[in-house]
Amino acid sequence: MRVIAGKFRSRVIKEVPSSLTRPTTDKNKEILFNMLGQFFDGGTLLDLYAGSGALGIEGLSRGITLVDFVDSSKQAMLTIKQNLGSLGISIPKEASLYTMDAFIYLQTTSNKYDFILADPPYQLGIHKEIIDVVISRQLLHPQGLLVIETNKETLLPTYETTLSIWKERVSGSTKFTIYQKGDSL
Repeated sequence: MRVIAGKFRSRVIKEVPSSLTRPTTDKNKEILFNMLGQFFDGGTLLDLYAGSGALGIEGLSRGITLVDFVDSSKQAMLTIKQNLGSLGISIPKEASLYTMDAFIYLQTTSNKYDFILADPPYQLGIHKEIIDVVISRQLLHPQGLLVIETNKETLLPTYETTLSIWKERVSGSTKFTIYQKGDSL
């Protein structure tokens, strides 16, 4: 696994040594960040179900200022810490690590984000619950984006008054759905 673009371009990062973690492929990372925007001028990102931290690290490489990594697996957190260290990414200046359940984090954080990337295990079927918590706790800044990664068959709800589906893309068996919060919400 490698970083696709930005200041850490082509650098190799470790995967979590566990069959319980499904890494986002390099091809799908490239597709996702092409949808979000190639590069960023700062901003905050929440990487939920972070695994190896590949998505958050890609964001930092492309100009995101701060990433909060959340995963309940201690093994995943150790891998993220190693990956950040190998790239010289500063904890807590550029990244914070939270070894905890994603829902507990979402229910207790006081942080608000420009981007939230949620890639839960597909079989849990908790995508709607994640979206509902993000909406009810108002965890996105105005014009913030929420990315939900699912299998391609998963149908996600529409939220006419709080979040709108901005973009959707299928790649192989994976689907990215990007919700955007409006200025008036």
